[in-house]
Amino acid sequence: MEVVGLHRKGEVQLSEILEDFSKLPTYHQAGAVSCFVGIVREDPVRGADARVTHLEYEAYSEFALKKMQEIRDDLMKKSGVLEVSIHHVIDRLGVGEPSLFVAVLGKHRQDTFPTLTEAVERVKKEVPIWKKEFTTKDAYWVSTDQTNP
Repeated sequence: MEVVGLHRKGEVQLSEILEDFSKLPTYHQAGAVSCFVGIVREDPVRGADARVTHLEYEAYSEFALKKMQEIRDDLMKKSGVLEVSIHHVIDRLGVGEPSLFVAVLGKHRQDTFPTLTEAVERVKKEVPIWKKEFTTKDAYWVSTDQTNP
């Protein structure tokens, strides 16, 4: 598996990312793996009294992959970081389904936690991925870096 990717639903699993880490020559130097899996939540971003039924993600694929690779390459320069893997699902996703997978392999847990947080925040802010939120009342496009109030 590549270290960054855009996928359809079901094409990527956290277990596969972790298995790929275990095959790296640097794996035996590692003391920690930190992982983030973003999932579709039922509460709408806009705080309406409706419930989310599903999301649809779209991306400018060529540029999104390039930007994800740049983020990964930047993070790989951090001391103690041995590998970074970033994968986003571009598809229709129901409540509870995973949309974003980020994993960081590091020499120590102190190397992985801040790198993981930075990776997630940068993906949300810098990568051209858009989501449309469908609720029991309506549907609308939302920024992927917007948080629930």
